[in-house]
Amino acid sequence: MPGILDKERIIAPPSFNRWLIPPCALATHLCIGQAYALSVFNLPLTRQLGVSKSVAGDWTLAQLGWIFSIAIVMLGLSAAVFGTWVQREGPRKSGFVAAVCWGVGFLVGALGISMHQLWLVYLGYGIIGGLGLGIGYITPVSTLISWFPDRRGMSTGLAIMGFGGGALIASPLSDSLMRHFSSATSTGVAQTWVVLGIVYLIFMMGGAFGYRVPAPGWKPAGWTPPPEKKGSLITTHNVTPHEAIKTPQFWLMWWVLCLNVTAGIGVLGQASAMIQEMFRGRINASAAAGFVGLLSIFNMGGRFSWASLSDKIGRKATYAVFFILGTLLYFLVPATGKLGSVALFVAAFCVIISMYGGGFATVPAYLADIFGVKYVSAVHGRLLTAWSAAGIFGPVLVNYIRQWQIAAGVPQYQAYNVTMYIMAALLVIGFFCNLAVRPVSQRYIEAERAPLPEGEPSYAR
Repeated sequence: MPGILDKERIIAPPSFNRWLIPPCALATHLCIGQAYALSVFNLPLTRQLGVSKSVAGDWTLAQLGWIFSIAIVMLGLSAAVFGTWVQREGPRKSGFVAAVCWGVGFLVGALGISMHQLWLVYLGYGIIGGLGLGIGYITPVSTLISWFPDRRGMSTGLAIMGFGGGALIASPLSDSLMRHFSSATSTGVAQTWVVLGIVYLIFMMGGAFGYRVPAPGWKPAGWTPPPEKKGSLITTHNVTPHEAIKTPQFWLMWWVLCLNVTAGIGVLGQASAMIQEMFRGRINASAAAGFVGLLSIFNMGGRFSWASLSDKIGRKATYAVFFILGTLLYFLVPATGKLGSVALFVAAFCVIISMYGGGFATVPAYLADIFGVKYVSAVHGRLLTAWSAAGIFGPVLVNYIRQWQIAAGVPQYQAYNVTMYIMAALLVIGFFCNLAVRPVSQRYIEAERAPLPEGEPSYAR
């Protein structure tokens, strides 16, 4: 008898409404999307001992920066390591595990904050929570693509939009909770983490238990799979994760994602400082915070809109737009500073960040097109190591080149110019990587198995 978390228990009846699945995916991704709002805790954590101000023994921003870095590295690693397990066990079990890891990560981190033991915070949020990030991130992917073979980009974009928008909920919620729990002897961060851990655990559990998978052979009413054309990137066959990483297509797409993310993530992390330094005296901290919030909206909206557009124009064409338009906009940014046009600067970065988010949302459907639907979560998990790499490349490029420029005597408002040109060059490389993607060679495709005897369930294999 299958257990309550087993994949066999969640095969949907013929009358099941597939539109009930995206809310489950959003429940997962809106919760783990809190990672983008982690910086709201940085300043309060630097005065955890002094409360009103930092004192000897308090943590520094450099020390606290490793919490996010560890979590993002663990996201990529856990997605790669557990991708095959997620694919095999189904979204309910993997969603359950992700919820436990994410919720417990907050609780262990809260214990570390209350005891002022930074290693416990690294262990809790960084490692345990990072496991929840990676497993939770890939959990809905193959399920959504299976339910929406006719709208692959839209369905994954709808879910991954939640990851980009999670900070819009988490940031004001965290600020409100900290103010509620703060006192003369406490910053309120530890108590806030306890509440967040419990709330996220409940919502993610709700999403996990709401997942269903389609019965073998199910397809949307009235939809007929398009015939596979010679030379088409959309395959009706499947490539196993083990074989996928042997293909040039996988590594071309690895660089496509890595370069697109590198160009966006470094800027995203320095957006507030960048606009204030490029328009010194015209943009204050409050206006810069509003700019960051606007970028979050475009990050979220781009995940849905670009991924949906890819259903119409194709995944390869969508990435071509990212790289061509992104290159032009990065070249334009220094000119906006020279012209003193805040509006043009903001508009350029809103589009850039929408394509950064769109790249994340479009890539699962791109993988399904090239490697097939059957193992897409596992292949996607391996590809997300590109995100981990970009999480290092992007900030290093922006921060260290800026520092080198200032040390060389370049004015602060011009210190980002070289970085923008380098980002544009990276996108040119990404364009040619995307251009080189071709259908997978026949030798990598999984051999078709004979049909099952009538009445035997697919999971018997």
